[in-house]
Amino acid sequence: MNSISSNNNHNQQMRIMRTTMKKMKKKSSSSSNEEDLYHVIHKVPQGDSAYVKAKRAQLIERNPEAAIVLFWKAINVGDRVDSALKDMAVVMKQLDRSEEAIEAIKSFRSRCSKQAQESLDNVLIDLYKKCGRLDEQIELLKRKLRLIYQGEVFNGKPTKTARSHGKKFQVSVKQEISRLLGNLGWAYMQKSNYLTAEVIYRKAQMIDPDANKACNLGHCLIKQGRFDDAGSVLGDVLQGKIPGSEDDKAKNKARELLMEVKAFQPPLELSDIVGLDDEFFNGLELLMNAYAPVRSKRLPIFEEISSFRDQLAC
Repeated sequence: MNSISSNNNHNQQMRIMRTTMKKMKKKSSSSSNEEDLYHVIHKVPQGDSAYVKAKRAQLIERNPEAAIVLFWKAINVGDRVDSALKDMAVVMKQLDRSEEAIEAIKSFRSRCSKQAQESLDNVLIDLYKKCGRLDEQIELLKRKLRLIYQGEVFNGKPTKTARSHGKKFQVSVKQEISRLLGNLGWAYMQKSNYLTAEVIYRKAQMIDPDANKACNLGHCLIKQGRFDDAGSVLGDVLQGKIPGSEDDKAKNKARELLMEVKAFQPPLELSDIVGLDDEFFNGLELLMNAYAPVRSKRLPIFEEISSFRDQLAC
């Protein structure tokens, strides 16, 4: 009897132990799943390293100053340097410390992998734009275009994987060239070199057209006094002939620029208003010239454009 009782006690203890272990395992699994879900929701990596702490400070605690200090620490100890340097530059830009971010990338990009260099260039382009350092922005954009032409970016493939706001997507060679040309055209516009900007925007539109670059092209043409050409380009946007024309922002921009075109266009000639024939109208012009001071029928802005063109011709 004692033997049977001892066996029953032993079996009961074993059942209790198995039940307890199952509960502990389930709790551990649940805790692990909750932790995984936490990192997914907040888009922060797992761990307790300097880089992980920096991301927590940036994304969860919303403390950009603390994040920058921790990103610096991650770079110095070699913890995910590629991501740390890029993320730190982005945070600095948000705090209007773009000049400091530029110097940081230039000083520490040598510690980053070859694969990280292109994304660092993209961050630099945005920083140059933010700081108004147009010559450096233009030079970097040209260099990136040369690298594409030399096959060093896409490695002979028609597409590559890009990342924006934490999401991955495929970009074609045409899309990337057109994007870079659009940025290059914008930079030349800021330098008031509208003729060069026009040429670049037209090339970009030939490769991969979109409504935003069409509006910028229209702006270039307006600045050159070529209002009919500008009206034609902007009209294509409003008529939905260009990809992206359905975007409200692009439509509104096109409408604003068309209003500018109409404001600069000269008034209708008298013959257009009353429908007079050319012979009669020319005779009327001679009569007016005989009894009135000589004056141009064009608005002052056209006189300025004409003198500018004469200077270019020389």
